[in-house]
Amino acid sequence: MIFISQSRSQQISSFLVTTLFISVLAAGCTRTSGSSTAIPVSNQTSEKPQLMRLGYQKGGIILIARQRGELERQLLTQKIKVEWSGPFDRCATLLQALNGNRADIGSCGDIPTISGIAAGQPLCIGSLQRPNPNALGNAIVVRSSSSINKPADLVGKKVAVNQGGAGEYLLLKVLEKEHIPKEQVQRVYLSPNDAAPALYQGSIDAWAVWEPYVSIAELEHNARRITTTHPAPTYGLMVVRTDTAKENPAAVKTTLTALSQDGEWLNQNSDAAADFMVKELKISEAVAKQVIKNRGQESYVFPNNQDIANLQKTADWLLEQKILSQRIDIAGAVCPLK
Repeated sequence: MIFISQSRSQQISSFLVTTLFISVLAAGCTRTSGSSTAIPVSNQTSEKPQLMRLGYQKGGIILIARQRGELERQLLTQKIKVEWSGPFDRCATLLQALNGNRADIGSCGDIPTISGIAAGQPLCIGSLQRPNPNALGNAIVVRSSSSINKPADLVGKKVAVNQGGAGEYLLLKVLEKEHIPKEQVQRVYLSPNDAAPALYQGSIDAWAVWEPYVSIAELEHNARRITTTHPAPTYGLMVVRTDTAKENPAAVKTTLTALSQDGEWLNQNSDAAADFMVKELKISEAVAKQVIKNRGQESYVFPNNQDIANLQKTADWLLEQKILSQRIDIAGAVCPLK
């Protein structure tokens, strides 16, 4: 057994402590050539990404964005995580998802959106696509064997429309343009899933509808159009839950901007976009390509004063037609994203 004096023990302890301190200090100051590989120590946890839930219909840029994947990658770099909800068969069911807090942003037409806001749904207008007078995305279709060849032939007939939506608006505007009293045409309120078989089986005479249902009816069921261009082209809207817009305006604006970039990509890559639609909706390639062609260019921007005035005019017209039960202020329905 070896004994060390107390004085000697203290000297050794002092030496060891000093050596350890110098070693730690040297390690902390060491640098390798190029960038440092040391991992900094932090007591802060990494920031949790904000969640943005996107609802999509059977068509449009949100569906394309989901399949393409670039939107998710881009937004994740901005600390925004994306979740998807859909596909929905029409705007009404998409707006219900927004209203029920199952989605934050969705693409919808101006007519059902205005109807939803007028009904008290907590929604606001984020961005929009301005009307394209030459687009063929909406039409009144009939069976190939039908005797109906023009709007005047609809008098006394049953026409399927979605209540307070794009179909009812199209029918009423066509009748107005042709000076046909709306009371002379019977409106039958049906969803697309119910209207399609009703038309093909003969329960109704015509169907006022939008893409992709127009192309499916034409190419897969031999239906034909009795209208070409829309007499009152409509806006496409990115609709946002009001609470989401108020609580996360920056994240909403970033997401809407990213979606507009997917629209620009679609315009330059229509064949690839059609392939995405085939995979997502299980429709034929011919239908997908015609849908994209009929819808025309996709270009979403934030609304300006002229857009607000145009949408207000549409809302006031819907009130005159008794489709809305009360007047709404469009300017007040624009999302507070500034």
